[in-house]
Amino acid sequence: MKTRRYRRVMAIMLSLTLLLTGSQLTACGGGGGGGGGSEGAGELNLYIWAEYLPDAVVERFTEETGIKVNVSNYSSNEDLLAKVQGSNEGIYDVVVPSDYMVKMMAEEGLLEELDKDALPNLANIEENFLDPSFDPGNTYSVPYMGGVAMIVYNRDVVTEPITGYQQLFDPQYANSIVALDDFRAVIGMTAKSLGYSLNTTDDTELAQVALRLEELRPNIKLFDSDSPKSAMLSGETSIGYMWNAEVAICQEESDSFEAVFPSEGCYLFLDNLSVLKGAQNRENALAFINFIMEPEISKMISEEFPYLNPNREAVALLPDSYRDNPVSNVPAEIIAKGEYVTDLGADVAKYDELWTEFTR
Repeated sequence: MKTRRYRRVMAIMLSLTLLLTGSQLTACGGGGGGGGGSEGAGELNLYIWAEYLPDAVVERFTEETGIKVNVSNYSSNEDLLAKVQGSNEGIYDVVVPSDYMVKMMAEEGLLEELDKDALPNLANIEENFLDPSFDPGNTYSVPYMGGVAMIVYNRDVVTEPITGYQQLFDPQYANSIVALDDFRAVIGMTAKSLGYSLNTTDDTELAQVALRLEELRPNIKLFDSDSPKSAMLSGETSIGYMWNAEVAICQEESDSFEAVFPSEGCYLFLDNLSVLKGAQNRENALAFINFIMEPEISKMISEEFPYLNPNREAVALLPDSYRDNPVSNVPAEIIAKGEYVTDLGADVAKYDELWTEFTR
């Protein structure tokens, strides 16, 4: 009896040892960068703008690779930077910073250099969007989506045509505007309305911008960068200063919405896919970025969120209703007249002060 009991105890202990060992091996294989996308191992932690990636794309990536994607959202580049700076390294794998933010994050050592051998679909990106000034050689980023911040208004309510920023300051539009909750976009637009660069750091010019913002404040009903179209579609506001895809969606819902590329020139942006320094799932991150650049997948993204698509092969698959719509497929002449945000360095404090005063 004692011998049988001893053997049973030893067998149970052996089984437990094997079970624990197997669990540890599985955990080690799934959590780190060694879990390649081709093997469908592990997870991916994605930090991306709200209203920017269809659920169907995430589901398809998981179906094809077995990789679980955990999606978190932010509303501005500054939110992204603050979260990454204030978190432990490795909390996210893939992030989607805009042009100037790629440069800032790379300079702070927050981004991994990309292994181009793992990104063969980079060949699908239009050359005009490659080798940008903010990331020469696409060392840290690849293009995702781009576009402009622009104006839209409801012709059923606003009877006088709007052609540029100047009219947004008119007192007749009190409590009528939904504007992006983005200090660079709103302050930049105000600077453009005065004939200045949206990146001005001149103290005299910024003093005039501050006064101009006082005129704008009564006209702002709400700030919303996530889904400003909602306020327009519900009739809560009659004028919007928002991203171009949001304007395109408004127009799809009703022909009463008039889209306006401001005569003073647009705020331009190009959002990009990057891998964070110390990413826990680096190979899965690269697999995801390459997946996003597949023409069919990029097409799916533009069908739901009709921004300017830098993927040449995806655009070829999209219908004429996208390619011929200047609000989605922003024309070259609008881009040429527009202006990208730049890293202001220490002078960004001037903008922070303006925004704090404007929004308090």
